[in-house]
Amino acid sequence: MAVYTFLGPEGTFTEAALLKVPGAREAQRIPATNVNAALDAVRAGEADAAMVPIENSVEGGVTATLDAISTGPELRIVREEVVPITFVLVARPGTRVADVRRISTHGHAWAQCRGWAAAHAPDAVHLAASSTAAGALALLEDAAKPGDAAICAPIVAEEHPELEVLASDIGDNPGAVTRFILVSRPAELPARTGADKTTVAVPLPEDRPGALMEILEQFAARGVNLSRIESRPTGQYLGHYFFSIDVDGHAHDARVADALGGLHRISPQIRFLGSYPRADGARPVVKSHVTDDAFAAARGWVDAILGGTGVG
Repeated sequence: MAVYTFLGPEGTFTEAALLKVPGAREAQRIPATNVNAALDAVRAGEADAAMVPIENSVEGGVTATLDAISTGPELRIVREEVVPITFVLVARPGTRVADVRRISTHGHAWAQCRGWAAAHAPDAVHLAASSTAAGALALLEDAAKPGDAAICAPIVAEEHPELEVLASDIGDNPGAVTRFILVSRPAELPARTGADKTTVAVPLPEDRPGALMEILEQFAARGVNLSRIESRPTGQYLGHYFFSIDVDGHAHDARVADALGGLHRISPQIRFLGSYPRADGARPVVKSHVTDDAFAAARGWVDAILGGTGVG
C-alpha cells in the first residue's frame, strides 16, 4: 500500500489536494506537523511521497516549501494540484462575531481574509497557527478562551460539529487558489505530455551587475517561458540568494534541456526539482525556431559541417 504524508492535520487544503491524486483515498495518509517534517519523511523512506503547498494566487510562494525542497537531500516534484480556497470563521457554540478577539489561522489564510476581519471583527488580533485546521481544532481544547475563533476550510467545520460556523465565504478574493506539489525521492521523470512544467533552484553564482540577466537569457534565447521566479536567501550570508523558477515545458523538450545545460554552465550548483504535468493542462506556445524539430535540424547542420571539415 502506498504511503503519503501531507501538511496536517486532517482537514487541511493540503489533504484536499492529496485526495485528488489517483489512489490516495485508498492509501495510508499520514499528517505532518510542518513542511519540513513531511519532506523529511520522504527522504527517510517513511513515505512514498508528500503533498505540500508551494504557491498561493494571493500571497505568492510558500517560502517554507521553496526553501525545504531546494536544500538537503534531493527530491523531485512529480505532480501538481490546484485547489480553490474558501474560508469560514468558526468558534465554540454561543460565540458571536462581535465577541471575537483572537482569530487563529495560518498566515496565508489570514492574508486572504484580513479585509473581511477588519470590516467585521476589527478588534480581533491574529494568532499564528501551523495550519488552518490546527487553528480550528485548538478551539476544542480546554485552553481555548472566550472570544477565540479560527479561520479554516469548510470541511473542518463539517467534520467537527462541535464547532459553530459564524461566517462563510470570508475570503477577500473569491477566485483564490493554492497550488500544491507532490514530492518524491528522485526516480524516472513523469512522461512528457506537451503540457508540462519544470522547476529548478538556481543559486546566483556571483553578486554582480548582469548576473541575473545571464540566467534569464538562457530561457529567452531558447523561447522558454517562465511562469514563476522568486528569490530566496540561501542563509549563508546577507545578499546571497538563489532563484526558484518554474518554466513551461519538460526536461525532455529540446529547448528546455538546452536551457538547463546553459544554466549549469553559469551556475553549476543548480538543482533540478522535476518536470511534471501542469494541473491546468495548458500547452505553451512554441515558436517555430525553438521546436524540437528546429533543434534537431540545427544539430544536423552542425554535424554536417564538422563531418565535412574533418574536425573531431
